[in-house]
Amino acid sequence: MNKNILIIGSGVLGAYLSNFLISKKFNIYVTTRKLKNKYQNYQKLEIQKKVNFIKLDVFKKKDIDITLKKIKPAHIYYFAGVSSITESFKKPKETMISNYLGAKNFLEIIYKKKINTKFYKANSGYIFDGKGKKINSDSKLIKHNSPYTNSQIKSFKLVNEYRKKNLNCSNLIFFNIESPLRPDDFLIKKICKSIKLIKKNKVKNLKVGNIDCIRDFSWAPEIVKAIYFFSKLKPQNIVLGTGREMSIRYILKTLFKLNKLDYRDYIEIDKNLFRKNEQPKITCSVNKTVLLLKRFNWKPKIFGNKLLIKLYNNS
Repeated sequence: MNKNILIIGSGVLGAYLSNFLISKKFNIYVTTRKLKNKYQNYQKLEIQKKVNFIKLDVFKKKDIDITLKKIKPAHIYYFAGVSSITESFKKPKETMISNYLGAKNFLEIIYKKKINTKFYKANSGYIFDGKGKKINSDSKLIKHNSPYTNSQIKSFKLVNEYRKKNLNCSNLIFFNIESPLRPDDFLIKKICKSIKLIKKNKVKNLKVGNIDCIRDFSWAPEIVKAIYFFSKLKPQNIVLGTGREMSIRYILKTLFKLNKLDYRDYIEIDKNLFRKNEQPKITCSVNKTVLLLKRFNWKPKIFGNKLLIKLYNNS
């Protein structure tokens, strides 16, 4: 059995997936644009020495071809790319190259060379128009409203096209995946850090945007298990989340209350933090996902208050 796994991108999700797959005795290869001595997320999970890091530019087909011939991966997880909508406006070209063109290069080579592998592309629930309803893998795509959504919509369609050509490729549709490894500027992590600073009288308040936005927040270690189980099924698109929803207001209220504080006394609404054309509610249905993974006994268990408390205690 081929136990080689290739993960494109050395971010948080790749680190958690690496950690889980190592426990399953897989050989992990992670690509990065620049080789470094330290990979912080992998160090925190104590797996840096168990992972093979490879320098790779996803825009160079020749390098991709060489990498695939060398590793002969059973599975390829494409987790590279600019993942911030705000950041994508600052780096539109890099966003398109990393999220779409890089994946396109991999798919073209796999198809042309008839490479026997499974390809999984990370995508975002933000590319779908839920119109207030829970999003599933058949939901209608939005008209792109940022370089990020534009690149992800193009890559989503591309994977579907190659699957029609009998390539073993799937879209992994993610929502808000949380963990202690997330950068401090991610919303919930930012709130947790700010509360601790407020308690120490180091800051007076927390600037926030639209606190009435509603999202689906999931737990990274739980999501990577679903990714692993999904790899045992036929290629298709799958939604990965909790199926539960939380508003930013609820998150603020719960975390401040946990510290016996009233969030209304410590937040400052900053209109500059509001996103243009932002959908007020982006949540998902995982009914199909739970049904697909029923034989593996997978279903989301960490969400809501349980997730918030875990994040606060580990931030």
